[in-house]
Amino acid sequence: MPVYTTRVVWTGGHDGELTCSNGPKMTFSAPPALEGRSGVMTPEDAFVAALNMCYQLMFIWATERLKIQLVSYECEAEGHMVDLLDRTSIVERAVLRPVIKVKTNSVDRVEKALDWARKYSLVANSIKPPVSIEPKIETEP
Repeated sequence: MPVYTTRVVWTGGHDGELTCSNGPKMTFSAPPALEGRSGVMTPEDAFVAALNMCYQLMFIWATERLKIQLVSYECEAEGHMVDLLDRTSIVERAVLRPVIKVKTNSVDRVEKALDWARKYSLVANSIKPPVSIEPKIETEP
């Protein structure tokens, strides 16, 4: 089984630098509301982004297997936070809102691709909160 690694280095204040095993390196911080700074990745951003990226990749995988003529795909994702009594926070639920455009002759298979993407998303299957998928499907001839 593959092993993925990351490395973080504290760079002062509430900031750090993340290096991923696949090569990317980026600055991160706590959210501004928690003494961090704006304009850089936060752990909360990374959590929601990981879910969104993984779901997209599994959807693309499913469209290829189901021979869906995909025209475009974009997705907004939300992680809804809740504050607990001990002043910590958790992601209570996540929502993905993909906007999918396919050729008209492929529309009947899109729901199956959406189901497969949810079923096989490593990140969606690895997190605690429920994940809702609220798609908007468009067609073109």
